[in-house]
Amino acid sequence: MAVKVLVVDDSGFFRRRVSEILSSDPTIQVVGTATNGREAIDQALALKPDVITMDYEMPMMDGITAVRHIMQRCPTPVLMFSSLTHEGARVTLDALDAGAVDYLPKNFEDISRNPEKVKQMLCEKIHTLSRSNRRLGAHMATPAPALAAAASTAALTPSRPVPTRTPAPVTPVRAPAPTASSATPRRKPYKLVAIGTSTGGPVALQRVLTQLPAHFPTPIVLVQHMPAAFTRAFAERLDKLCRISVKEAEDGDVLRPGLALLAPGGKQMMIDGRGAVKILPGDERLNYKPCVDITFGSAAKSYGDKVLAVVLTGMGADGREGARLLKQGGSHIWAQDEASCVIYGMPMAIVKAGLADAIYSLDDIGRHLVEACG
Repeated sequence: MAVKVLVVDDSGFFRRRVSEILSSDPTIQVVGTATNGREAIDQALALKPDVITMDYEMPMMDGITAVRHIMQRCPTPVLMFSSLTHEGARVTLDALDAGAVDYLPKNFEDISRNPEKVKQMLCEKIHTLSRSNRRLGAHMATPAPALAAAASTAALTPSRPVPTRTPAPVTPVRAPAPTASSATPRRKPYKLVAIGTSTGGPVALQRVLTQLPAHFPTPIVLVQHMPAAFTRAFAERLDKLCRISVKEAEDGDVLRPGLALLAPGGKQMMIDGRGAVKILPGDERLNYKPCVDITFGSAAKSYGDKVLAVVLTGMGADGREGARLLKQGGSHIWAQDEASCVIYGMPMAIVKAGLADAIYSLDDIGRHLVEACG
């Protein structure tokens, strides 16, 4: 059965172009178009598409407001189109908070000058989002107002806000592998917490990191698949929301307790044995820039059995080979459970490879990090 798509944009040219690209795939059907947020809500309710593509700036109702209404009334995976600017990043992160699942640059030339590659990337996104947990979209949008309020407060006050959201207790899912356990983790003198994620990761990272106290004792590195223009804005956002400090990593940064370093988009992040961060140019031969495997692999070489790695929601299998190196060195690997993932790809790769020491629901991970790291 073809994937049904609703295309929303106030530009007639862009609606036609997206519709033409999607319709060229026989397994995708464009069932309707809309020119503003209000039309998008009406069409979503009437047509019940599998995926919605959404612009942000539109008359009558903007894309973020439309996403919030859609997630409340008929949760549907939404792919946002965004400009690759700092402001575009801020808007896109707001849309993800509202419940959108993923995003692409609106200027297709920013993706590739090869039309076939653009078609392949857009159609692959649509197919992947059609298989995402659409009910989770509404569930993950729930804390957005509280997070937005916290961000506003943080901008006005010098002290770090204490997140108001208390995660509900969720029973951990037991790993299928006989060696995996999802009980309360035992403490260990970890020297590093390394977290890798992709699709669904911005909201997932917010939910994990806002549970950590300001005095969290273990340095943290974060690898989120994200374009270069987005990671600084994302790090600033996390820094306002969290009690720990968060910044976009720079070459020469030193790991320290209470600090999370986010790998810069378009580049690679490695850690050496002295606790210093190395930022390297993105290798065109690699699909992901930044790449979880590279950061995990460098952590395995530098810290042996003293790493706690966490793989969150995301498509693909990035992180699996790096996790394998960590596991061989005696470090521990956690995976997010399927039920709380937007896309159960990266964590599934960890679990299927038998690398997961524990599988936790997203709302449990922050609490368990505090327990494991003391």
